[in-house]
Amino acid sequence: MAENFEIAIREICKRNADDHTRMMDIVREVQQLFGQVSGSAMDIIADAVNSHRVEVESVVSFYSFLSEKPKGKFVIRLCNDVIDKMQGVDKVAKAFQEELGINFGESTPDGKFTLEWTPCIGMCDQAPAALVNDKMMTRLSSDSAREIVQSLKENGNENRLIHMLGDGNNANPLVNSMVSNNIREKGPVIFANLEAGKAIHKALSMSAVEVIRDVKTARLRGRGGAGFPTGMKWEFTRGAEGDEKVVICNADEGEPGTFKDRTILTERPDLMFEGMTIAGYAIGARTGVLYLRGEYAYLRPFLEKILADRRNAKLLGMSILGKTGFDFDIRIQMGAGAYICGEETALISSCEGLRGDPKNRPPFPAQKGYLTLPTSVNNVETFCCVAQILDKGAGWFAEMGSTGSTGTKLLSISGDCTRPGVYELPFGITVAEMLVKAGAEDAYAVQMGGPSGQLIGEADFHRKICYDDVATGGAVMIFNKDRNPLEIALEFMEFFCEESCGYCTPCRAGNELIKERLEVILKGEGTPDDLTYLEQLGKTVAVSSRCGLGQTSPNPVLTSLKNFRGEYEKLVKENKDGMQRTFDIHKALATGEELQGRKSVIYAE
Repeated sequence: MAENFEIAIREICKRNADDHTRMMDIVREVQQLFGQVSGSAMDIIADAVNSHRVEVESVVSFYSFLSEKPKGKFVIRLCNDVIDKMQGVDKVAKAFQEELGINFGESTPDGKFTLEWTPCIGMCDQAPAALVNDKMMTRLSSDSAREIVQSLKENGNENRLIHMLGDGNNANPLVNSMVSNNIREKGPVIFANLEAGKAIHKALSMSAVEVIRDVKTARLRGRGGAGFPTGMKWEFTRGAEGDEKVVICNADEGEPGTFKDRTILTERPDLMFEGMTIAGYAIGARTGVLYLRGEYAYLRPFLEKILADRRNAKLLGMSILGKTGFDFDIRIQMGAGAYICGEETALISSCEGLRGDPKNRPPFPAQKGYLTLPTSVNNVETFCCVAQILDKGAGWFAEMGSTGSTGTKLLSISGDCTRPGVYELPFGITVAEMLVKAGAEDAYAVQMGGPSGQLIGEADFHRKICYDDVATGGAVMIFNKDRNPLEIALEFMEFFCEESCGYCTPCRAGNELIKERLEVILKGEGTPDDLTYLEQLGKTVAVSSRCGLGQTSPNPVLTSLKNFRGEYEKLVKENKDGMQRTFDIHKALATGEELQGRKSVIYAE
């Protein structure tokens, strides 16, 4: 048995060329095959790839989908983000617990089931949702939760859970998913048709420098959230030292409330791959990597088929479309459940087979990125825009949107609205106009850009959605007057505390302190000084943190303080007696009073 165990693991390593930089692929396969990556498995892997046991263990311990301890044959990961809670996930959770007889974080005695909480899985438009192994379960209820467990007990096959297929390619046999696209409004860029290879053919009629010039002329800015000019990033990467360059597509859509890339990956993958190939030509890259979040593993077989079809059509591989010297191919790198990997340097670390730790900058990825090679990391939506720009022209693209934000933007809208889903809207539309489209008649607060963005109120609904006003990577969460902005901020702070990689003190400790003080205020034990404390601490964490997670993690508190200060002021009171309101004198004296057998004379009341 031990011999077969070792043979199986060494075969997995061999399929990945015994390459330590493919550690993520190796440990994911081992986890899937054995339900864990045990210590003995780590020893074998380390030996096979000529690495050290500690390096293997550091990867396994970092990602939530990997475990040194055994997990059940069926791992049920129930999403617990704020939207799922609004949609009644607590009742679903109770049903799972009762049906399985275990609590969250536990496995059944027979080792068949493991029940876990997980952050946003990209299904806020059809919440409550859960992952059963790699299968997406949407629009759950307490009844459907019980049915899931009963079916798995009876049939032992998660494929039998799919009783209804979603629209579009969700019904493709390679996807076989009950997920709905919920594309509410199609625009002229992302959801416009483009014949495969057409944009590449036009790019090849130009020089690489001319392609970059067109992207710069279109004034395309990155759609991942930061909004950095795409053409400028490509120019930096192309001009960096070294003959070998790399293109990476960031499909680690982990920002709570975001699911717009999911629809592209499902319905417009050819457009995305077209843009990646054009990027390869423009910067002189031979290697392309699609980093796909672990939660979207159900899409991988379908995406691999699209890549294979493109290779057969000479749109990938050697001498693309007959262009001698233009050799470019794309591989899929799976993630394994780590929000921090949405940050580009952490994503690069993960692609290299390491923990998803952010890297120090400089050097920037355009100088030294994946395996120290100059690397351009762009978002899924960005590459789609590139393909359309090359086909229809920079001028066509630049005419849409606003002056500083050209083109359209995909928005993932969820929460208190009647039409949640994906909207392709021109930059420059107001928040109020967007809310009308989504059917949000009584919106009180809107979280723009996910937890790392900003929580705005009615006074800001006239503002425009663009990089120069209300910026967003795509997530829009709507809350009506029944929701408490402070409770929303607390949910987001708990998320950041959980997802921090822990490398730097400001993020690791500062976010915990912010969360603790916010809890004090919500209990009614805060003072006006606490508001000043939160503002000062939040700014300190933002300025001194190492990467983008820590630099934006205080935003839930900072923006809610700015836009909903009245909600905070309702809960805080002055200390008239000079005592801290969090200090309970009677509780502190209880032990002494018990020993003396009498109550305190001074603090009798």
